[in-house]
Amino acid sequence: MSQQITDTKPAGPILGFEGEWRFLSNFHPSRVQYEGITFDTVEHAFQAAKTLDVGQRMLIAGEATPGKAKRAGRKVTLRGDWEDIKYGVMRTLVALKFMSNPDLALRLLATDDRHLAEENGWNDQLWGQTNGVGRNWLGLILMEVRAELRALDDTFASNRKARR
Repeated sequence: MSQQITDTKPAGPILGFEGEWRFLSNFHPSRVQYEGITFDTVEHAFQAAKTLDVGQRMLIAGEATPGKAKRAGRKVTLRGDWEDIKYGVMRTLVALKFMSNPDLALRLLATDDRHLAEENGWNDQLWGQTNGVGRNWLGLILMEVRAELRALDDTFASNRKARR
């Protein structure tokens, strides 16, 4: 009998949120409710959060695509504290996306401990990276949310076992 050898080498990083990893993108359809408004994607909500003008927020919420929402977000009356709060807003929205969409949460958990990076060709080196260069804030936030989901999952499993 021959013994099958399996490769136990960990999977490499996920570089770019396309194809099977598209669900990690802020453009992926995933309804989130933020400050009383329902948005079709995290991108819609993030762009709307740039302004305190409810009318402008509603216009962005109604945009047909996340790309159109992003373009509309460049034209809003920017709130004075935006540079101070934008990272926290992104963190909140990404967490909402996965906490309110269990199927997406399971897919994020299935990335195990792989490094997540929004490798992109549009030179976004704040939220992602280009040719490995950039701060990759979106990837870091996704990995943080994944760790929180894992901790919640472990707590739930422990509580279930304790009740038996």
